Amino acid sequence: MAEPSRGALWLRNFRLSGFALTVLLLIVAALVVLAPRFKTLVEQRQQIAQLEQEVANAQDRLDELDAEVARWSDPAYVEAQARDRLYYVFPGDTSYLVIDDAEDAATDDDQPISDTIQSTQVDWMDALLASVYTAGLTDATPEQLDSPTQIDSPDESGGSDESGDGDEG
Repeated sequence: MAEPSRGALWLRNFRLSGFALTVLLLIVAALVVLAPRFKTLVEQRQQIAQLEQEVANAQDRLDELDAEVARWSDPAYVEAQARDRLYYVFPGDTSYLVIDDAEDAATDDDQPISDTIQSTQVDWMDALLASVYTAGLTDATPEQLDSPTQIDSPDESGGSDESGDGDEG
């Protein structure tokens, strides 16, 4: 027969006395009783830390608002805001207002800027049918497909009203 291992011998010789069993049961009972309270304590500490952070944020916001109230108490600040926001001027002053002072006034597609209103005319029925046929019959990706083509306008001036609901009396 094989000789038992050292761990097996230790377990075989291990005797649990009444005192050791009582102490072990007391430790387990203490863990069972105290574990939920410890969990509650940790959760409450996290909640307190979160609320303290919210209080600090609210205090910072209050300080910002107090500073803004102090700024609005200054007559020079009120005058500057009235000039900037409301375009107020003192009697005798001349005010110049620059509208659309954007640096990039050029169009993105390098097309000339027109003085007339232009409208594009796309035959939507042909575009719809072409889109349906193309989507059903092609293996091309959406990026490879063409956009619908425009129909050349019979009147190039752009001033005609083809819908018949013009501004006539």
